[in-house]
Formats: sequence, C-alpha cells, structure tokens
Amino acid sequence: MRELVPMNEYGIFADAKEVARVDSRYVAEVFEKDHKHVMRTIRTILDPESGLSEEFRKSNFGLTHYTDSQGRKKPYYCMTRDGFTYLVMGFTGRKAAQFKEAYIKRFNEMENFILQLRESRLEHPMFTEQITLAHEEPKPYHFSNEYDMIYRIVLGKSARQFRVENGISKGEVIKPYLTETQLEHIDKLIRIDTGLMLAMPDYDQRKRHLEWYYMKHLQKNLCEST
Repeated sequence: MRELVPMNEYGIFADAKEVARVDSRYVAEVFEKDHKHVMRTIRTILDPESGLSEEFRKSNFGLTHYTDSQGRKKPYYCMTRDGFTYLVMGFTGRKAAQFKEAYIKRFNEMENFILQLRESRLEHPMFTEQITLAHEEPKPYHFSNEYDMIYRIVLGKSARQFRVENGISKGEVIKPYLTETQLEHIDKLIRIDTGLMLAMPDYDQRKRHLEWYYMKHLQKNLCEST
C-alpha cells in the first residue's frame, strides 16, 4: 500500500488517500503476539458471518503482501483506526491497555498531521513539495519543524504554543487568529524558505538566514513608516 507519510515506530502511516492506517505486523509486535494469530483474528472479523457489514470490512481492512527473508510472499493487513479498534477490543490485561492508549495517541498525532499537511498543500503546494524533496523519507516532524521555525521567527512561539495561549483547540488552523501583517511575514518567509531548502539543506543555517532577512525587513518597514 502506497504511503503518503511513512510509518512511525508503531506502524502507523498515512496512505495515498490521506487515511491513517496501521500495519498488522507492527500491531502483533507491539502487543507481543504472533502475527499469524493476529491474522487469524482479523480473518474471523472479516468472515461474512461475523455480523459486520461488508462496507465496514472493506473500508477498514486492506489486504496487502510483503516478501519475507526467504523470498516468500506473505499477507498482512493495513487497518484504519476503526479497524484497529475493533481488532484490539479482545486484547486484555494491563499491558494491553497501555498499548491501546499509546496507539490512540499516535493515531491522533497522525490524523492531526494529515489535516495540517492537507491544509499546507492547498495553501503552499511548492513549500510542501520542497520539504518532501529535501528528505529521502519525509517524516511528520520535518513538516512541523519547518513551519514552526517560521512561526517562531514571526510570532516568537510555535503553533502549538500559540494555540495554548489563545485557547485554540488542538489541530485547529491558527491563520484566522493572526493579523494581516503576521500573515504577510509568514507567507514571505515561506516563499524564501521554499527557495532555500535544497540549496541550503542545513536547518540552522536556513534559520539564521531567515532571521536575518526578517529583521532587515522589519527595519526597512520601520524606516519607511517614520
């Protein structure tokens, strides 16, 4: 299954349709179960006699294959949050509860990131593309780091800190809460950073350059207004 965002350490990724999914092999590993037993449970869930609708089964469990170390083609499933939740309902015990909580947190993080990525792609397609090109395997933090660098330069804080200080819910876009001047500065730095990313791959070097440009830009505006 094609990945829009690569897997994290829990096997959660975003597929090409921007849906957060989890690899059944990772679920087996994290919950300390044999993958064949997890596969058997999933097949029971997918049995037409299970009582689940065909729509639920098809939309939440995607069958795919991998090649093992001996060159054999073997099946595994990529599940949505709902598919994963249904699967692990039967996993009991203190440790299983801790793993479930950890997965819920990671799913939330991935889904929030997908929303942010979708928003940034619509608003700054070239910037998003450059971040993808600048990293062999782009991770969620590559995108958030780049945006937060610009937010910190203009706002003096990350997007998360801005949300907390202004009572904005997690994952909500902060643009409507910014001034026209702040939006103008952010947009200008994003355009510059888009051009710098491949020519100047070092993050700290780019940050220093953007900070220098921003200060010069502010000084110029100040002189023009006096």
